Amino acid sequence: MDAALSERDKMLAGAPYDPADAELVAIRKHAQGLMRAYNQTIVGDALRAALLPELLGTWNGAVIRAPFHVDYGQNIHFESGCFVNFNCVILDVCDVRIGARTQIGPNVQILTADHPRDAQARARGEEWGRPITIGADVWIGGGAILLPGVTVGNGAIIAAGAVVTRDVAAGATVAGNPACILTRS
Repeated sequence: MDAALSERDKMLAGAPYDPADAELVAIRKHAQGLMRAYNQTIVGDALRAALLPELLGTWNGAVIRAPFHVDYGQNIHFESGCFVNFNCVILDVCDVRIGARTQIGPNVQILTADHPRDAQARARGEEWGRPITIGADVWIGGGAILLPGVTVGNGAIIAAGAVVTRDVAAGATVAGNPACILTRS
């Protein structure tokens, strides 16, 4: 990786980066302030429509129930017609792209962040990420977890509590830990 790249550039590229970098800390702090303000609102508050475009990379009118938690926010991109239920966590050290009309249940975790398997590398504070792409018309059931680097195809269903460790084909239904295919369209 080019030494001239900023830690933010490294992070977005999925390369090892230093999360304690001042620029990254400032972006997370800004996101935390916006989340705090958003999570204090209720349905119908005009403030919501002002906060989400500032927090997210692309909002497109997604309905997001508070509380909602992100790392950076600006790396999350919603297409139109999306719904996110209570207590969703999106760790967006890399891009998270969510297709049109996708519905996300309560307590879902979408995690692009990853860490070394080697204890010494973890002790040095290394981390990296891999982007997550979720297609259109996907339903993600409550408590599901999507791990770094997965792609979920259009029309797929992720059952409640599933832990998605690898790609899910369009139209497939997956369940379990790790998630396995139940049906294909």
